[in-house]
Amino acid sequence: MPNFEPENTMKIGILNETMPGENRVSVSPTVVAGWVKKGIEVRVEKGAGERCAMLDTNYIDAGASIANTADVLNCDVVCAINPLSTELINKVPSSAHVIALMYHKSNTDYVQAASATGAGFFSLDAIPRISRAQSMDVLSSQANLAGYKAVIMGANNMQKIFPLMMTAAGTITPARVLIFGVGVAGLQAIATAKRLGAVVEATDVRPETKEQVESLGGKFIEVKDASVASEGGYAKEASEEYRAKQREAVNKSLATADLVITTAQVPGRKAPILIDEEQLALMKNGAVVVDMAAAQGGNCCSTQSGALINVNGVHIDGTVNLPSTLAVNASELFARNMDSFLQLITKDGELAIPMDDEIVKASLICHNGKILVD
Repeated sequence: MPNFEPENTMKIGILNETMPGENRVSVSPTVVAGWVKKGIEVRVEKGAGERCAMLDTNYIDAGASIANTADVLNCDVVCAINPLSTELINKVPSSAHVIALMYHKSNTDYVQAASATGAGFFSLDAIPRISRAQSMDVLSSQANLAGYKAVIMGANNMQKIFPLMMTAAGTITPARVLIFGVGVAGLQAIATAKRLGAVVEATDVRPETKEQVESLGGKFIEVKDASVASEGGYAKEASEEYRAKQREAVNKSLATADLVITTAQVPGRKAPILIDEEQLALMKNGAVVVDMAAAQGGNCCSTQSGALINVNGVHIDGTVNLPSTLAVNASELFARNMDSFLQLITKDGELAIPMDDEIVKASLICHNGKILVD
């Protein structure tokens, strides 16, 4: 006899990402299998995981069904990575709850469109950085991979090796790496560059990061008599006075660096310029800048989003969406974050959103036609 699912079975849909250059998928077959065991029906849009080696057959083996876009959207919960396209958002039913990145502070038109659907929209980038939410923190899981890849990309564009090497033909001195920003990405970049044998220096507006840099074997460049506090796990935007002092403190290191990695971003705002034209002129011929803030305008004055350019002998890499270049690992981690978040808003395999919960209050951007978060 046919095995029909009860009408009240919770349904989760997994969308195929449509943003150009996106290779990730929001939920892996491993996570899907866990959901199916809980009695949840999972629908995966055809080809959703193909770009990260997660085939439709893998999802079928995990217990999911392969569906068209309309059937995926017609679920209780719809999972994605990036904000939905205009075409898709107009098809979201009011009964759905979409979980994805929204970047609501800088994407107000999208928030308005999402609210107009009447559906619930959770923004994963709005999850507060508190201990209880660490397992849901997609920004950190993806930044960790991006920090690693930034070093690898820098090494690929450099014309020298990272480690000290003593040979019969003479000694090769180690490469010098300078990292702006000691967040998750910056710390992973420090660790990766050190493992490859480089001499690593780092700077950050938060003096409390000095101990973290030194614990990884890097040297922290201090900005005397100035600091910037953090807010919600992110550094606040620095003042002009601070930037001037930081500029003075790092210029010597900038002039000798073989690789510079910049990671500074301010949520909802254009990325601050950390390397201006005068500083860029200080850099030696053949040096490389990997600008991890390229999608937000860049930390280097000459960065071009999505392009690798040469400015007076300095190679500036503006590659965007670095996690997508490590799509297998990035998707696996994103899926675990998604699973942790789903555990918060479900109970016994059914949707049960705790509206008074601190994490829900911060991340539920719109619901029932109302915008809930500024």
